[in-house]
Amino acid sequence: MNQTDVIALKDTTANPAPLGLFAFGMTTVLLNLHNAGIFEMNAMILAMGLFYGGLAQVVAGIMEAKKNNTFGLTAFVSYGFFWLTLVGLLVMPKLGWGEAASETGMVAYLVMWGIFTALLFLGTLQISRALQVVFATLTVLFFLLALGDATGNAAIKTFTGYEGIICGASAIYAATATLLNEVYGRTLLPVGAAVKPAAVAFAAAR
Repeated sequence: MNQTDVIALKDTTANPAPLGLFAFGMTTVLLNLHNAGIFEMNAMILAMGLFYGGLAQVVAGIMEAKKNNTFGLTAFVSYGFFWLTLVGLLVMPKLGWGEAASETGMVAYLVMWGIFTALLFLGTLQISRALQVVFATLTVLFFLLALGDATGNAAIKTFTGYEGIICGASAIYAATATLLNEVYGRTLLPVGAAVKPAAVAFAAAR
């Protein structure tokens, strides 16, 4: 008789989602406090965008890859490099490394990120309500930023700042809930069950 040994592999790596969500959320809030007119564009925002919003999210995304989470990999690495490119757009012209982006160029940049975010939002329909709020408000944020640049309307830009604060705060909430629920082993802060699209729910019921 042949004996077959079954080896079970246990994933012991930490959950990188809180790191990525905190990095995104905190940096987004700080940038949009500027957009809302609370304070000027300064080195604090650039440093957060470079090191926390940028590099920390890339690290979180790489860790998500090790956990076989394609959505987390795509989202965290992409938005990490979004922050790095945004810092580059602000800093590179001052260093003489290229012409500053025109308003039309920035509109195209923001619209493309808005489309990308809207597509990722579809994935959150299978994850949680908390992430749905993050990605829905982020989609709106990108298109409002594009509209503000396209029209030059100061009121739109100010409103966009407050909408961005809500977006960043929702990511901070999702990060806090994920972290504390894991630490305490129970639901302290709800994230909401995902609502399956009608077609998926119909197929599952058959």
